Amino acid sequence: VQLQASGGGLVQAGDSLRLSCAASGRAFSNYVMGWFRQAPGKEREFVSAFRLRSRNTLYADSVKGRFTISGDNAKNTVYLQMNSLKPEDTSVYYCAAGVGIILSSMRLGRAYEYWGQGTQVTVSS
Repeated sequence: VQLQASGGGLVQAGDSLRLSCAASGRAFSNYVMGWFRQAPGKEREFVSAFRLRSRNTLYADSVKGRFTISGDNAKNTVYLQMNSLKPEDTSVYYCAAGVGIILSSMRLGRAYEYWGQGTQVTVSS
């Protein structure tokens, strides 16, 4: 599976961005797709995850109510709609994919087998 993340950019606080993660390979609907982010000097952190088959979603507390994850099985693509962006959302955002990830592990980066290259999101104040 290859993942291609896109959609990052430079925006002002309060603006919106939509990130996309396009996946190659078959059986896309069997995957759990996750978004993680890492700011300079900080550890990678979980942002959101989406189980394509059941449409279950999970969010970090810091983005709940502002970010929405969704998927399009026909396009093998997962989206992260980010609204009301804050300067603290500035990070490189990575998408990840894995099979058979249980709910309690969906926040853990080590549970995901495949990773995209990252896309930079910068939010100015």
